[in-house]
Amino acid sequence: MFRISSYIREITTPTPLGPRRSPPGPVVIWNLIRRCNLTCKHCYSISADKDFAGELDTQEVFRVMDDLKAFRVPVLILSGGEPLLRPDIFEIAGRAKAMGFYVGLSSNGTLIDKDNIDAIAAVDFDYVGVSLDGIRATHDKFRRLDGAFERSLAGLRLCRELGVKIGVRFTMTQDNATDLPAVLQLVEDEGIDRFYFSHLNYAGRGNKNRADDAHHILTRKAMDLLFDTAWDCERRGLDKDFTTGNNDADGPFFLHWVQRRFPQHAAHVEAKLRQWGGNSSGVNVANIDNLGNVHPDTMWWHHTLGNVRERKFGDIWTDLSDPLLAGLKQSPRPVKGRCADCRYLSICNGNTRVRAQQLTGDPWQEDPGCYLDNAEIGVADGERLEVKPWVRLQSVA
Repeated sequence: MFRISSYIREITTPTPLGPRRSPPGPVVIWNLIRRCNLTCKHCYSISADKDFAGELDTQEVFRVMDDLKAFRVPVLILSGGEPLLRPDIFEIAGRAKAMGFYVGLSSNGTLIDKDNIDAIAAVDFDYVGVSLDGIRATHDKFRRLDGAFERSLAGLRLCRELGVKIGVRFTMTQDNATDLPAVLQLVEDEGIDRFYFSHLNYAGRGNKNRADDAHHILTRKAMDLLFDTAWDCERRGLDKDFTTGNNDADGPFFLHWVQRRFPQHAAHVEAKLRQWGGNSSGVNVANIDNLGNVHPDTMWWHHTLGNVRERKFGDIWTDLSDPLLAGLKQSPRPVKGRCADCRYLSICNGNTRVRAQQLTGDPWQEDPGCYLDNAEIGVADGERLEVKPWVRLQSVA
């Protein structure tokens, strides 16, 4: 995750560099249930409105939570499917809060209503995030449900009215990129605390629909708009957090934005970005799916490191016999192609790796989702991987 607002504040109020700090354990995104009332176009878990066999029961979840606490995991993001479809979701969330975890709820928002809003507020979630794919017609088309937008927006408003911190998640493709300005305006108009911009990653239905991945020029325009919006909110004293995920090239691209707009602060921001260190899948971010399988992050469901029914999470997470996990934890990572020669490798850390794996079969190949050109990253002109509709591997000059 790239925290845009944090680095915007390094322009307005620079802070000393200081030593690099690592969290005691990884943030765990936990897909407690695969069932969902929607069948979204870019769903990484390929959820459906049906029960899935073999999911962890309440007591198994509690036992795993004890293991996570012992391993010093600081954050639990409770996700799905749609986590509100689990009958025990408030029992799980309440116990997590009582144990001292930072607890987030990741929902599609359509099931947040007057019947459960008091229970949501009573848990005192640190954050409730709702996905929006655009305004009304666009969102409903992506979610494959008429009225989904209005229901999700109503859920956000109910949370806001009871003082629950809320956020909107937006995954951009070519089909909804034009809605981004309107979604950003909605974030301001509705008093939403956080905006999370997710680049499309090649996992689940997102992999099947990767031909819809926004062209690099669209991504660059979206990032410029996002940086400008975050700067404008900071300048006007609006307390909002803008973040991005699934493409750590955002860090170097932000540095270029700073170099153009605030060159006097560029060296300081670059030092802060190198201290951040980029992608942390398999290091500071982990995923547990509905069956208890552990993955390097939510986009790696096709690669399992172990199962929490069979081994403690900490034992799985520190077992470097898995080549992918060992490579993700390696510094620098054993990346190839443009990534290996990139002047910003220590900032982005080679990016997510899953796009390269899905496109080439090799997780260490260059990331085809990097939208910076060769001159910008300091590598020689030549061929690069790029996703094209209906083509497995395309080489372009």
